[in-house]
Amino acid sequence: MAKSKYVLTEKQIVKRIKEGRGAGRLSRYKPWLYVNEVPSTGRSQRIYSHLTGRIHHVLSDLEFAVFLLLDHSAAITDIREQFPLNRDDTLNISKEGQLWHPSQGGVNLVMSSDFLVNSSSKIQPKFAIQAKYTKDLKDPRTVEKLEIERRYWLLKKIPWFLVTEKEIDSVIVSNIEWLYGVKGFFDEVITDDLLLTFEHISAYFVQHPERKLVDLCKAFDRAYQQELGQSLYDIRLMCAVRLVTFDIRLPFHSLKAMDIVFRKVSLFGDRHNVAS
Repeated sequence: MAKSKYVLTEKQIVKRIKEGRGAGRLSRYKPWLYVNEVPSTGRSQRIYSHLTGRIHHVLSDLEFAVFLLLDHSAAITDIREQFPLNRDDTLNISKEGQLWHPSQGGVNLVMSSDFLVNSSSKIQPKFAIQAKYTKDLKDPRTVEKLEIERRYWLLKKIPWFLVTEKEIDSVIVSNIEWLYGVKGFFDEVITDDLLLTFEHISAYFVQHPERKLVDLCKAFDRAYQQELGQSLYDIRLMCAVRLVTFDIRLPFHSLKAMDIVFRKVSLFGDRHNVAS
């Protein structure tokens, strides 16, 4: 069967632990799960974060939305996705609460939280998040897994939050759909052509801070005698490699030039470096 490659053996679990999965901070963190290791009913993707300096692995549109909100928050200091829970602890919680513990092929699986987040807040310096679609909450086994996870973080004295699509603003969803319209959106390669376009567009936008993004892109296309829509497409590509960022809570069609943040770019030989 096609999904057999996703079934973990005890040996593979031990190997992941030895690899340092779930360990490290910021750029050194290794998630327990990578997108190519998990069958997903949604759109599993990889996204670069200037906050952590590494590629993050998200397994659904909902996780992606939560990640963007976290990544755009000035209070967040670290984001660790697909964070593994101590298996001995979850098994004990399962046994004591008579709750079903996930297993496959006779192997008790390592459970994980979608995000373990650190912040500069003194009130809530660390918290965990699980992102679930409301339709999934109708599954009794999913509910039992969530209860194990909730009790796990309660024992660790770390706040835990369950986030559904109902907590995500519709504007954010629309923005994600807009960004997803670019083929290869998550390819983190910065090309020379894209950098040259970046320089031209950023210089042009600085001169017109009050103009709307869509209108300014049309004017840019005319000024550079290129096909209408090309610069808007390029802006979306720049968002992909995080050369350009904007507040994901603002509707993209109403963005002004002043809402767009152009990253500082430096070149060292053939390597392109993007600074936060």
